[in-house]
Amino acid sequence: HGPSRRARAAGRVGGTGAPAVEAMSAVPPGGVAAGGNGGDGALPKVAVFVSGGGSNFKALHAAMQSGDIQATVGVVVASNPDCGGAEYARSHGIPVETYPASKKGTFPGLSDEELLQALVQKHDAKFVVLAGYLKLIPASLVAAYPNAMLNIHPGLLPSFGGPGMYGSNVHRAVIASGARFSGPTVHFVNEEFDEGAILAQRVVPVYPTDTPQSLAARVLKEEHKVFPEAVAALVSGRVTWREDGVPILWSAH
Repeated sequence: HGPSRRARAAGRVGGTGAPAVEAMSAVPPGGVAAGGNGGDGALPKVAVFVSGGGSNFKALHAAMQSGDIQATVGVVVASNPDCGGAEYARSHGIPVETYPASKKGTFPGLSDEELLQALVQKHDAKFVVLAGYLKLIPASLVAAYPNAMLNIHPGLLPSFGGPGMYGSNVHRAVIASGARFSGPTVHFVNEEFDEGAILAQRVVPVYPTDTPQSLAARVLKEEHKVFPEAVAALVSGRVTWREDGVPILWSAH
């Protein structure tokens, strides 16, 4: 059922705007969490979900190609088969699946059951990453990837999250609140919007003259750094869980 109840609650506490505690040691005590290549030498496959241009997907793909992330993109799942992220995937020989189907009948898409079957059986995806995906994730998929599904949010959770809080809506709300800091949050995915356990955060200043666009650009630069770092840790088994359900990201160095 995704992260445990304690893990879900962990995503709602500690929201002081400070960066998450990360990179505490090169070797976690008592071994590592689930992840890695299983000892057979094959890199694990990641399913990446996109809805737009896919800049975070492109950053992840580049990190995989450079070896910073020890994994490959096994499939891209797009909410719009013509979005920039899907086009980028096709141009790099990466399979693309569409989910869900267009409500207006513009294009077909997988059902919930077909999506799960495609990821697990057809594409052998060991991890799921939401890189700017704006549709609901079915509960069956969340349950199939406990502690193996990450999302990136353009605000400092647990503030500025929940239904409707995405993209420019987040940055507009941050500026209107008078908050002095913002930044991206990488968190595990559960059945609730933006409430999974926080894995990593970065902080940027919010200036009095900021617009949603200028703040978005500043946050996006940090997204392209912290997301690859978090995904690299997850797939390499460098994420452990505290007894209270808070995940810890361990540095590779």
